[in-house]
Amino acid sequence: MLTRCILAERKKLRHSLILPACILIPIIPAIMGTFNYLQNLGILKSEWYSLWTQHTLFYASFFFAPLIGLYCSYLWRLEHRNNNWNSIMTAPVPVCCIYFAKLTVILTITLLTQLWTGILYLVCGKIAGLPGLFPPDIFFWLLRGTVGALPICALQLFLSMKIRSFSIPIAIGLVGSVLGTVLNSEGAGLFWPYCLMLLGMNANKSENTMSGELLPFFISVCLFTVIFGAASVWEMKHRDIHADQKLSPRAYHEAAITRSNLEDILTRLMKTEPAVSQVRR
Repeated sequence: MLTRCILAERKKLRHSLILPACILIPIIPAIMGTFNYLQNLGILKSEWYSLWTQHTLFYASFFFAPLIGLYCSYLWRLEHRNNNWNSIMTAPVPVCCIYFAKLTVILTITLLTQLWTGILYLVCGKIAGLPGLFPPDIFFWLLRGTVGALPICALQLFLSMKIRSFSIPIAIGLVGSVLGTVLNSEGAGLFWPYCLMLLGMNANKSENTMSGELLPFFISVCLFTVIFGAASVWEMKHRDIHADQKLSPRAYHEAAITRSNLEDILTRLMKTEPAVSQVRR
């Protein structure tokens, strides 16, 4: 069932603007970071590591979290249109499968975004005249940043599910990311979900600041992900079609009838299954 839900979520992304956004938006902080690096060569002496500080200064602080918010808002967009919530509420599909399918798709897109960011970083480094390839640490920081983005994915999915507006969750992601930059500089990064991605990517740092602190990082990632994931599943299980203010009385009546019919069919199937098994024996 989960596999089918994932395939259904992937179909939503066909012919959508998610792929162009995934490709085009990370180019902006890459250009800004490279330009800033070239303008400060007298100060930035660590070559690839210095370029990394400038790329992540813009990308991780202002673009990454809103980009995840964009992915999540688009994935919930169809459910918020044309009373499609009624279809979810009446479909014989566990809400856990629906949620985890969305989370899996969002995390996959986030990983692709990170890999594309790494490619842009390499290209910009060669344009800036840096020798060789970037250090292996950078690839590890990109993957660790993806892990740190998992709580953001879970939180943004929850916000996009609760808020019908397409842009408000994205704006919340931007505010949370900027606030995370401030809290991270104060040493409180482990206690704010939007900081974990910054910590994972070693944003705006040329040295690995998390050496010996991976366990608290992973504990914080798991804790926030479980909290936001559980909140989303609980909300979906307890969501009432009355809550949709745009739902007409006729549409509500039809949805209630559909749910009643489904429950009746499932009850009959459960009753007839033992009898069929005895006949086969």
